[in-house]
Amino acid sequence: MTSNIASNVTGPEVIRVENVSKSFVIRKDNSLKERVVTLGRRGRAHQESFDALNDVSFSIYAGSSIGLLGSNGSGKSTLLKVIGGIIDPSSGSVRRRGRLAALLELGAGFHPDLSGRENVYLNAAILGLSKEETDAQFESILAFSEIGEFINTQVKFYSSGMYVRLAFAVAVHTNPDVLLVDEVLAVGDEAFQRKCMDKIREFQREGRTIVLVSHSAEQVMEVCDRGVVLSHGQVAFVGSAVDATRVHREILEGNRKSIADAADVDSTNDEPASVPRIASITVRDSEGEAVDDLEIGEALSIEIEVDLPQNMESWHSSVSIDTPNGQQLFGTSTRRRETSHGPSQAGRATVSYAFRSLPLAGGTYFVNAEVLGADGQPFDAQWQGATFSILASPNQTGAVFAEPAISAC
Repeated sequence: MTSNIASNVTGPEVIRVENVSKSFVIRKDNSLKERVVTLGRRGRAHQESFDALNDVSFSIYAGSSIGLLGSNGSGKSTLLKVIGGIIDPSSGSVRRRGRLAALLELGAGFHPDLSGRENVYLNAAILGLSKEETDAQFESILAFSEIGEFINTQVKFYSSGMYVRLAFAVAVHTNPDVLLVDEVLAVGDEAFQRKCMDKIREFQREGRTIVLVSHSAEQVMEVCDRGVVLSHGQVAFVGSAVDATRVHREILEGNRKSIADAADVDSTNDEPASVPRIASITVRDSEGEAVDDLEIGEALSIEIEVDLPQNMESWHSSVSIDTPNGQQLFGTSTRRRETSHGPSQAGRATVSYAFRSLPLAGGTYFVNAEVLGADGQPFDAQWQGATFSILASPNQTGAVFAEPAISAC
């Protein structure tokens, strides 16, 4: 069954992905010597199949903006290439309607020995423009790309940023009905990324369809109205961008916990600790219940269980809250607040940081904690020792929650 990826279908179906699977053959005999040795041997002992996509189905309608989310190796870029017709599926089909422009990978469609000018005409021809149409758009392409005098230089001498600027400039000037964009935009500088986002928003206002692959949940929430989450080559979720980013973060957190649990097993040591150790970090709601999800503005407390191997006259703790990208949103400690813990008896001690409210917007957040001696000597730390999610609001993006009063003069 094909999933409808548009919440309110107002335009025609422009892309239909039906039961698409894609497998690649991975050879184990990579060197020439190995291939000569295995030449003529029967069977496929020296190669194996990798399923990048497995029975993927959904439809995209005109005027929608779709975000493809997933961890590394989930099949996002492969799916985008199949949608763009760059590679054929092993099974299933993709139906497309209208002119399609794809910006899939750095320098795709460029010949390294040709100049930027020559590659503009080559790439534009691949994307369906005639020479006369490219002539009419050339000055605009050059201005948008900001390549300047390097337009007559062979592109093999271009930096990665110059590649992206020129490729994106050509793609958006082909007047596409559907624009496919992979994560190559992350290569460009911040000013050019803003220009690209402005162009994408212009396309949205004109009713064009955008399919965007991104690791940035914030970017997907800002640009897209719908999302598809892939996991191990399969569709894990199809729905709103807000819900898609939540599912994507849950999958990433599940993977992180699996790796962390495996590391904890490997590092298990029966020897008793000689210094204080953090046993656990728990996020609790206003009722004291351990929670994973909170409403915007809801009270919460961060509870840190600490094992003290001996009596402690004085000691310290610290706590911080990060985004999934590692950006610290808040941090404090007993030392910063000119206080301390203790005297404490040997055994299990509980530290609590209570917040009447945190002005955090929707998203997933990580909690870090550390215990230190009276002189500030670090004893133990847990990075990303706990996580919690705040249900997203459709009224805003970003990590800070605010309710502005909007007026016009």
